[in-house]
Amino acid sequence: MGEYINAFVTGGVLCAIGQILIDKTKLTPARILVFYVVAGVILTALGFYEPLVDWAGAGATVPLTGFGYSLAKGMEKEIAERGFLGIFSGGLTAGSAGIGAAIIFGFLAALLSKPADKS
Repeated sequence: MGEYINAFVTGGVLCAIGQILIDKTKLTPARILVFYVVAGVILTALGFYEPLVDWAGAGATVPLTGFGYSLAKGMEKEIAERGFLGIFSGGLTAGSAGIGAAIIFGFLAALLSKPADKS
């Protein structure tokens, strides 16, 4: 039961920080999303995000910081296996499942939804 609470609290805090940034700053949502992905990469590189993932599970891997974590871990693995070329292929390999799912589900949503004029 504690695992679920850890995930819920961590995910909630990350979402609350994003909402505060939207409400209290002039940052656009797109810039906040980029900030979250980059923060995930930087925190992973510094060794701070791995313990959070171990503790919070999906609460740390599902938000956008988790996508940055996945990119960084993929690059780390590919660099260890392929050397310098892993810089270019690691992030793409690690993120391909999530990106592919987003494309497929976005396409299906577009097929199933009824377009309407906003005016």
